[in-house]
Amino acid sequence: MKDHTQITKIKDEIRNNGWDAALLTSPISVAFSTGFVCDPHERFLGLLLDKDGAVALYVPSLEKDNAEAVLGANSGSQNPDIKVIPVADTDNPYQILQKTGGSSIKKLAVEKDYLRLSQAEQLHNSFSGLSLFNIGNMIAELRSRKTPDQISRIKIAVRLIEEVMAEGLKRVRVGMTEVDLVAELEYLMKKKGADYPAFGTTVLAGANSALPHGTPGMTKIKEGEFLLIDMGVFKDGFCSDITRTFVIGEPTAEMEKIYHTVLAAEEAAIAAVRTGGTLAELDRTARRIIEDAGYGPYFTHRVGHGLGLEVHEYPSIHGENMDKIVPGMTFTIEPGIYIPGVGGVRIEDDVLATDSGPDVLTSFPKTLMRL
Repeated sequence: MKDHTQITKIKDEIRNNGWDAALLTSPISVAFSTGFVCDPHERFLGLLLDKDGAVALYVPSLEKDNAEAVLGANSGSQNPDIKVIPVADTDNPYQILQKTGGSSIKKLAVEKDYLRLSQAEQLHNSFSGLSLFNIGNMIAELRSRKTPDQISRIKIAVRLIEEVMAEGLKRVRVGMTEVDLVAELEYLMKKKGADYPAFGTTVLAGANSALPHGTPGMTKIKEGEFLLIDMGVFKDGFCSDITRTFVIGEPTAEMEKIYHTVLAAEEAAIAAVRTGGTLAELDRTARRIIEDAGYGPYFTHRVGHGLGLEVHEYPSIHGENMDKIVPGMTFTIEPGIYIPGVGGVRIEDDVLATDSGPDVLTSFPKTLMRL
């Protein structure tokens, strides 16, 4: 049974800001608020909440029965106060919104980072004298504070991807290509019960591992080179994300130095996680260690990002983000060093912030493994 906590907090935000209503059009935000998961493709999906407390979920007509089943609209068991309104392919959803949601709306809160320009224009055409305000930041912050149930789901996704990593490493062979290994890993994900990969599984061999967002291809796995694997899964709406870097055969002294520098930076950043501290300090902590080792120019991205309903969500953990760490935040810590022509190392864990310190959800070994 989906509780009403998120809906209640959004209603409070509407009243506190003096808005007439809020319209959420991100499928992720709709799922977060109601429990109803839907990919509408090009069709209209929206959750309208007004200042008087009414809530309506606008769904493609073919999703009506599914939405009512999830919300308990017929049984009255779950979110019975949400009215489901179907929108046919031949309907103008904005006219339906105007007729059923109230033509008197003047101040409408939307997720400005998600709302398309064409949608904003349709809203202005449908509601006379309309002004748009941003509720996106509030939704993002609300999503960042995971509930015990959400944390449990993330832990399940973490356990699943670590099982994939453990079994997948047994299939690594010199001479196989990056995409060969991707296929093996994604097969294992489905076999072990994942809904789908959290993102395109990344396998980068040799010099390709120096590309932070490289694309797996036909490069073959060779002796004496790094092998970087970055992957995650979705399970029951929540995701995991893990990166480990391995060596095929024996590493050089330089490869060992790079690896242990990244590991020291990653572990120091995790140790710096404390509620009330700033997100910036996590990035700065890792970056200082990498810079002191002489690899500063080769750490080219932020140290981490939030994860939950999306694999990349608020917060963004970089050196200028002075937002406070709060209990329930779940994010990655993933410093890296990437040296063109040599290769790269990234080590990534999923971390839950608690009042008693960091709870590291990932547990796959981080010692330098030779495959």
